[in-house]
This record gives sequence, C-alpha cells and structure tokens, in this order.
Amino acid sequence: MSATESKGQPLPFAVAGVSMRDLLAAGEAAALISTPPRAPEPGFAEPVGPVEPVADHREAA
Repeated sequence: MSATESKGQPLPFAVAGVSMRDLLAAGEAAALISTPPRAPEPGFAEPVGPVEPVADHREAA
C-alpha cells in the first residue's frame, strides 16, 4: 500500500481554539436541554380541591 492510498477512516482531530473543558461543558448542557423533565412523585402531588387565592398585595401599615 502506498502512502497516497487511503487507510480507512481518518484520525480524529482536535478543534483549534476550544478547550476540552468547554467541549465537555457544551456536551453536558446539550444533555440537560435534551432530557425531558421527570414526572412528579406521587406522594408530592399538588392538592386537589379548592385552594385559597393568594392576595396580590398587602395594605401598608
């Protein structure tokens, strides 16, 4: 096999100007964004029935 022939897949290369820390942080952020929120636990469900409305503001003293 000569030096000009392809040897299969090219070797991975580093992206210039981007640190490994930034690449890992970007991957972690992408994973957080793409993961749907988990379902609420049954024991902590919101109360069912009438709930007192919260006052928008209080009167000054």
